[in-house]
Amino acid sequence: MNKPTTKALVPELRFPEFKEAGEWCKKELGNVARSTTGESNREDSTSEGRYAFFDRSEEIRASSRYLFDTEAIIVAGEGQEFIPKYFVGKFDLHQRAYATLDFRENIIGKYVFYWMHQNRKHFNKVAVGSTVPSLRLPMFTEFPISFPSSSDEQQKIADCLSSIDDLITANTQKHEALKAHKKGLMQQLFPTEGETVPKLRFPEFRDDKGWKEIKFFDIADKEIKWSFIGGPFGSNLKSSDYVEEGVRIIQLQNIGDAKFNNNYKIFTSEEKANELLSNNIYPGDIILSKMGDPVGRACLIPDAHSRYVMCSDGIRLVVDEELYSKYFIYSLINATPFRSLVEKTATGSTRKRIGLSELKNLTFLVPRLKGEQQKIAACLSSIDNLTTAQAQKIESIKIHKKGLMQQLFPAVGEITS
Repeated sequence: MNKPTTKALVPELRFPEFKEAGEWCKKELGNVARSTTGESNREDSTSEGRYAFFDRSEEIRASSRYLFDTEAIIVAGEGQEFIPKYFVGKFDLHQRAYATLDFRENIIGKYVFYWMHQNRKHFNKVAVGSTVPSLRLPMFTEFPISFPSSSDEQQKIADCLSSIDDLITANTQKHEALKAHKKGLMQQLFPTEGETVPKLRFPEFRDDKGWKEIKFFDIADKEIKWSFIGGPFGSNLKSSDYVEEGVRIIQLQNIGDAKFNNNYKIFTSEEKANELLSNNIYPGDIILSKMGDPVGRACLIPDAHSRYVMCSDGIRLVVDEELYSKYFIYSLINATPFRSLVEKTATGSTRKRIGLSELKNLTFLVPRLKGEQQKIAACLSSIDNLTTAQAQKIESIKIHKKGLMQQLFPAVGEITS
């Protein structure tokens, strides 16, 4: 039997000019840089501060003072995830956050950042504390790092990944611009409070009468059973009803703000779904949330499955499409005027909640002609399609970056026979 040997420490993908450069080095982070904590508290942050302030949150706050003026990798000392941030310049630092800085002469800081980001799960393995995982300074100084001995190769890797990050940033800004454009457009396409005519109206409808007021329940299709209904009582759908495969349950987390969040997946049996037939919901239906945040948000049910079961905090709405444009109604529900009305009507101090009886009697304005509704819907739908395509492009770039990082960095500790 051959004795196992350690695989050579080299990446799967290497730039041509470095293919003969030999194995990478392996050290602890403390041998190539210095790690330290800050001395500031959350109270030291101020919205009017000139300097970046890194604390235990994902958000970068502001401070009126700075403790460091250098290149650094910052990691929060507590949390469920320890995601590094790269920064160059003057910054303030919380006493429970860590900065890695003062990189040795042949070490590229940006390279270390990408290595740390790729191997950040190491922090979760060594963190202490069961409720809130926490890091200690030795966990940084002992953090294992591999790197090519040539700083030029380190720089090449950092530049490659930085260019992808720049591409992600540029496309994210375009995505945000599309969302901002839609929000501004909706403010003009829907009448403001106290008005019955929007500021912006398509030419063929400018001479028509103002929009008419209807109740929310009026838009439900009365020809379809359970066209306006809430989810089952919690006691009717318990965790003991969950199965590995079957009919998918739409949870509150799936109901995004004008988007379906596909991350959370649980299922129940066909038998249980049949038992809760009145709480089934189907592709193309609108689902609203009874609870915040924000309360009353809505999304369209995707066509990944033939049917679903709602959770207790969902509300199914099937629009009467003989009279109303479904996409217009869907857009109107997520527009600011109706969202504000739901917020005012909802009850609860900690977390807002609205019931069927309150929601069905809320009133709003709609164009008298279905043609105008469809025109508005088509306009907003085209922007939504662009926004979705842009989001998919960003996700595609991120997937490409993830795969590239797996190839640019060697897998440490692999054993071959």
